Amino acid sequence: MATRTDSSSGRRRGVRIQDHLAQVPLFNELPPAELEPIAEGTIELHVVRGDIIFRRGEPCLGFHIVIYGQIKLMFVSMAGDEKVVRLIGPGDSFGEALMFMGKDYIVTAQALADSLLLHVGRDVLFEELERRPAIARKMLAGLSMRLHSLMGDVEAYSLRSGAQRVIGYLLKGQTGDEGAPFRLETSKAVIASRLNLTPEHFSRILRELSDKRLIRVRGREITILDIGALIHYQG
Repeated sequence: MATRTDSSSGRRRGVRIQDHLAQVPLFNELPPAELEPIAEGTIELHVVRGDIIFRRGEPCLGFHIVIYGQIKLMFVSMAGDEKVVRLIGPGDSFGEALMFMGKDYIVTAQALADSLLLHVGRDVLFEELERRPAIARKMLAGLSMRLHSLMGDVEAYSLRSGAQRVIGYLLKGQTGDEGAPFRLETSKAVIASRLNLTPEHFSRILRELSDKRLIRVRGREITILDIGALIHYQG
């Protein structure tokens, strides 16, 4: 279960919440005095791996910001099957669009790791948006970037092969130079769902790329051995 810090506790710990908010791109240009009312309407959520933050159909009364940890947004079928639609890490936010629309959640959110989230209340945020149009512009920019990313995903799922999807994911995840290992951000099953692949297909592609000596796989650790050949590999 998520552990919440309510608004009264938030006042006692307001400096800490304000410090968190000040690190978020959405609010990082606001002086402390202007962050204070937003902090008053913000709740800390401490969640452990596996916790459900919200389920599809529940009311959206604000939006969440990830301070640390990782969250997945997913559809869950009547049979319990999952389709991961987004992975969210530190500094990212989710729920803004539904908050503005006054709609219920259309996906379920679950923690993939122990995480600290901030839940910014809708009512206090709307009051600040009326006073601070710059916040609205930042939120619109963030939502536009997310829409652009979504269109890229649609293109990838429609026009790219499974191997090309996996290669694109690996290239995006690489944090160092060629030959520097990095860890997959979550389990292979979750990544496969995010890439619209079965876990078996995802593992088969990794083995294929490994057999071609394009990558090395050791559990969740990946090393890109030949980035040029990987980029041009067609499968």
